Amino acid sequence: MTHDLAHDALVARLLEARARLAGVAHRTPVMTSRTIDAWTGARVFFKCENLQRMGAFKFRGAYHAVSRLDDAERRRGVVAFSSGNHAQAVALVGQMLGVPATIVMPSTAPAAKLAATRDYGAEIVHYDHAGEGREAMAERLARERGLTLIPPFDHPDILTGQGTAAAELFEDAGPLDALLVPVGGGGLLSGSALAARHMMPACRVIGVEPVAGDDGMRSFRAGRIVRGLEQPNTIADGARTSALGLITFALIQRYVADMIAVPDVALIDAMRRVWERMKIVVEPTGVLGVAALTSGAAKLPGQRVGVILSGGNVDLVQAARWFGAE
Repeated sequence: MTHDLAHDALVARLLEARARLAGVAHRTPVMTSRTIDAWTGARVFFKCENLQRMGAFKFRGAYHAVSRLDDAERRRGVVAFSSGNHAQAVALVGQMLGVPATIVMPSTAPAAKLAATRDYGAEIVHYDHAGEGREAMAERLARERGLTLIPPFDHPDILTGQGTAAAELFEDAGPLDALLVPVGGGGLLSGSALAARHMMPACRVIGVEPVAGDDGMRSFRAGRIVRGLEQPNTIADGARTSALGLITFALIQRYVADMIAVPDVALIDAMRRVWERMKIVVEPTGVLGVAALTSGAAKLPGQRVGVILSGGNVDLVQAARWFGAE
């Protein structure tokens, strides 16, 4: 498949994603907190994708990609590889659209995410039992069974689906000076930056990663894709990708103003602040943008700042341990 990265073609795909997701994805609320504004010196607008279907923005890209398949592709089914939110998203979309879904996951994935994926009716295949990489196994299953591979981030349908969250934020919050976006493989960041260029070109889009998995920031600085660790040691499990995608990196270079990284201790602090002050549950990856502000990694005093809270799928027992150890 050839991917058209022309700006106008991508914007058309973004607008199509918005139409497909209307009335299907939740139009998640935009929240504010005077306390967090006082702490950061900025006027902050939080796009609450932790309240999205299956608890994360990943639903948007998965639905957009699967809904664009033809009838024959839908009948054969789809395959995805993921240890968490993308797995649940593809499984849920498969259930909604009557498309058989096979998900390649590690047996060590969080129990809650394995259970949710299974509850949505997907077949789970553990790659670590087969001694084969997850992407390689997904590609082999796609070939052997005639399945369509739904990648986690490096595809125009996925990233434009994810970009609909930022598009809604721009409409609901009004003019923004900056937008802080969590980064794993770059699907949410590249889609958000595309939406910003189309709708709010003066807004500076900044990607935020965990320090232990800062391959995206290093790639951004180097002007080429830099591979990090296969499994970065960070509590932000949604950002444990080892590299940006070819497509997402190209768009990040084109549309993103900066990339920064924050340590895990800042993520725990940001989670506590959001849980206590805003009364909502957000996972470590989901507070990357918040942590950039509260830790001082991003200094944006007096500015109107958007923050995407990307997900809320967190193990509550583990979260209690993190807070207890602070």
